[in-house]
Parts: sequence; C-alpha cells; structure tokens
Amino acid sequence: MSSRVAVVTGSNKGIGFAIVRALCKQFDGDVFLTARNVDLGQKAVESLNSEGLKPKFHQLDINDRDSIDKAFTFFKDGYGGVDVLINNAAIYYKDEDTVQCVEHAEVTLKTNFFATRDMLTKFMPIIKPGGRVVNVSSIFGSQALSSCSPALQERFRSEDITEEELVGLMQRFVDQAKQNQHKEDGWPDKAYGVSKTGLTTLSMILARRLSKERPNDQILLNACCPGWVRTDMAGPEAPKSPDEGAVTPVYLALLPPGSTEPHGKFVSDKEVQPW
Repeated sequence: MSSRVAVVTGSNKGIGFAIVRALCKQFDGDVFLTARNVDLGQKAVESLNSEGLKPKFHQLDINDRDSIDKAFTFFKDGYGGVDVLINNAAIYYKDEDTVQCVEHAEVTLKTNFFATRDMLTKFMPIIKPGGRVVNVSSIFGSQALSSCSPALQERFRSEDITEEELVGLMQRFVDQAKQNQHKEDGWPDKAYGVSKTGLTTLSMILARRLSKERPNDQILLNACCPGWVRTDMAGPEAPKSPDEGAVTPVYLALLPPGSTEPHGKFVSDKEVQPW
C-alpha cells in the first residue's frame, strides 16, 4: 500500500465520482472511492478502471456508525491515518420546494449534518500532519443563513459558537420543523439549506479547533460549494458538469504543502466567499 491516502465519501456517482476521477489523476497516493452499496461502488471503480484509472474501494455508510468505525480501523491500521478526507455524501429531496420542510427536516439533517459530523468526529484524530479536509457544502447554506432570524444569524457567524451549541441548534431546527413551527422560531423553510448552514459552520468550528490544538500540523479544513452541477441530485438543467463541479473540492484537497490559507473558510469557484 501507498503511505498516502485520500478518502471520498458518497463517491460512486455524481460529484463524488468526479472528485475520485480527478484525484486519481492528480493525487500522489491511493484514492478510495466509497459507497454504502458494495455492488454500486465496485461498478463505479470498474468504470474508472476502463478509463485507465486505479481507485480502490471501501464500503462506507456514513449513517451507520459501525461502518464508520470499520473504515476508521482500516485506514488507521493500513495507512497510519488519512491525508485527504472529502466529505461529499449528502441527500437532497427534489420536491423540497413544493413539500413542507416538516417532511424532510429530520432525514435531511440526519445525513447532511449529523452523520457527516460523526465522520469528522471519528476521523479528525487520524488526519495526518499536512492533511486536507474538505466538506462539500452548498451556496444554499449561505442563502438559508441569510433567511434566518437576526439572532440565529449572529450565532452561526459567531467565532465563539461551540460544536455543542451548533448541534443543539441543528436539533432545535429538526424538532421545530417536525411540529411545523420552525418559521416561527426564525428558521427558513429549506431543510437542505439549513443542513448546509450547519455543515459550513461546523467546518469553521473544527478549523479553529485545529489551529488551537494542532498548530504545527499544517492541516487545512474548509467547506466548499461545487456549484450547480448536472447530477441525479441537481437535475439535467444545471450548467456545470460533474468534472467541473469537482474542481473546487479537488483544489482544496490538493493545496500545496506549507499552505496556510484558506482554512476554516467557505469556498466557491476556488475563491473564499463571505459568510
């Protein structure tokens, strides 16, 4: 095995698949395509093999903590940790604009925020010095943030918000949405957007923690928006191809050794965006 390794969650199709393709061409090490479904994951690997690329496969369902634990053990024991972690796995209900948020909030946040946080909680201790962590968020998170009440906006943008406070806010949104009271509580009617508000905020919290607890390890952690991409999730009308959507996540994953920025930022089209 190579000593260097990159792991991409939810990468048997769409943007994740395109990220794996790009990393196979640019990353000096082993690249792991992961998926919940073993058959779909292996077929995706075979598809890239037909292009002359050599990704490896590991089963990983971020909604299953046992699956996360097994992947953690595999990469810790086999590689001594992870050099690049790209958290791409997510869900989106295409009918979110026409169906009340109450029907989507719990399931959407379970994957896009809580399960991604489970991945980060488990894997952050084994991110190697010089490592790169990229959380695939969305501009919809920024839009949802701007639609929150002033009090919520202040907390999400605060540099002293803790991970515990953030988790409490995300759970509060779910609880309020299930009662169809989220708008009265200052939340927008977009579960996907709120889930990405949470993920981007979590990225900033974890980056600040890295700077404090591992200041000499030069790990960079960022959230990004790949753009509106033609995938099963976003539909055929989107202007970007999956390979174009992979550009910013891969750029952040391959920031050169010694780089100090961006870190703890929200990035789109390779540019830091306001939050």
